[in-house]
Amino acid sequence: MSVPARYVHTNLVAEDWRALAAFYERVFGCVPVPPERDYAGEALDAGTGLRGARLTGVHLRLPGWGENGPTLEIFSYDPSAERGQTAVNRPGFGHIAFAVEDVEAARQAVLDAGGRAVGEVVRLRAANGARVRWCYVTDPEGNGIELQAWEP
Repeated sequence: MSVPARYVHTNLVAEDWRALAAFYERVFGCVPVPPERDYAGEALDAGTGLRGARLTGVHLRLPGWGENGPTLEIFSYDPSAERGQTAVNRPGFGHIAFAVEDVEAARQAVLDAGGRAVGEVVRLRAANGARVRWCYVTDPEGNGIELQAWEP
């Protein structure tokens, strides 16, 4: 059975939410959606299953969707857990993807802003003949990003 639903946001847990939000604003044109979040107390403990947690952060409107589009929710937790190593093939959420006009230029912008390369820029052909030029990079905290440009 399907329930009525509408996609709202994806959460990204950051070591430094302000610095990571600034990266997504600068490189991809994401826009903050007030208010900033600052939560603590019994309700947060109950909802997260963590004792004594505090989270702070912001929602960023993703580019290309207008005022009511989905957001990237960037939060920092106190206390935080240790980060595992970035791997594009690890089960679970792997990356966020952005359609760009020029994959190489977008890749360079990510690198210039403190991100890292994961692989090379490549071109693949889908079963329907369409071609996509793409690559994986990471943001400054090691979260996966795909940059893609579909060709006619």
